[in-house]
Amino acid sequence: MSAKKGFELLKNISVYLKNTETYDRVLSSLKFIDGGDGKATAELTLKPEHLNKMGGLHGGLSSTIVDSVTTFALMTKDIENIRSGVSVDLHLTFLKGAKENDEILIQANTIRCGRTLAFLECEIRNKKDNSLLVKGAHTKFVGQN
Repeated sequence: MSAKKGFELLKNISVYLKNTETYDRVLSSLKFIDGGDGKATAELTLKPEHLNKMGGLHGGLSSTIVDSVTTFALMTKDIENIRSGVSVDLHLTFLKGAKENDEILIQANTIRCGRTLAFLECEIRNKKDNSLLVKGAHTKFVGQN
């Protein structure tokens, strides 16, 4: 898949996220700014629905972002019969907090995709100062059932 087609796929995913009634709607404010060839870059301005009771970026939302955006990056990879797969392992390291109205930058990358497993990584950064907020690693089973 060309980078242009990959980014078109991400734009279509944005439309889905805005219109779905499933859990994915928590990402309805996500804006893809680049992607293709196994990568995805998105932005999100933090609103009250993204925060925990202490007013910081919710860890569960961070997990959802890593899980979802790495999957979307994988979907842009030019691999025949690629499936979005199911998560086998999701690991996050929380390095710094973010608060309401902070803009975050999400960068996801496909490290390797084999016959049965895909290995993905993600960084969530504060757009203002580029500080690393969350580092994520995601492994997905993508083989045949």
